[in-house]
Amino acid sequence: MTTDRKIRVALCDDHRIVIEGLRHLLSAADDIECVGIATSAAEALYLMEHIAVDVLLTDLDMPEMDGAQLTERLKQRKDGVKVIVLSMHDEAALVKRLMDLGADGYLVKSAGRDEVLLAIRNVQAGGRHFSSGLLGSLMEQGVRSQAGQRVLKDLSGREIEVLAALAEGLSNKEIGKKLFISPRTVDTHRTNLMRKLDTHNVAGLVRIAISAGLVR
Repeated sequence: MTTDRKIRVALCDDHRIVIEGLRHLLSAADDIECVGIATSAAEALYLMEHIAVDVLLTDLDMPEMDGAQLTERLKQRKDGVKVIVLSMHDEAALVKRLMDLGADGYLVKSAGRDEVLLAIRNVQAGGRHFSSGLLGSLMEQGVRSQAGQRVLKDLSGREIEVLAALAEGLSNKEIGKKLFISPRTVDTHRTNLMRKLDTHNVAGLVRIAISAGLVR
């Protein structure tokens, strides 16, 4: 079924010039209208309570409450508002966190007009949209994480704890103190880890720990 109703979009950014630029961008689209603006997350939450909004475009880096916290708050309300986060950052781990919080889209601020409009249309239609440059990084991180988890399946709980501590750069003595075991026992675990994971030094263990998501 088709409808002539425009997609109702609200904007949230603590820089007025960014908001004005986005509002100008949206004004050229026949199927999208800007129905409200906010210069803080608190203002955005107030706005959402008083007007009907389909999609919120919000900055990530804002004082007091950032875009991630705003996304989490809005998604807890379960009122169907879609959220697209705008940011200068393109780290896959950050995007993954926002996805976990329920974000429907993520755009780097270098995105062009066409991609911004496409993202709005995609999330309104029930999909997700992430900047094309991030897709490869997200897929690569997912593959690395899955492979790393498979590698850890034959390790004991204590060995995984020691592996994570080694990846944090702790010494045998520091690990022993943290896990309430002797430094000699830590050394034994480290030797067993190298054998089981087929690596010959701590650097190799660290890489495996990172790929498995034990450390950030």
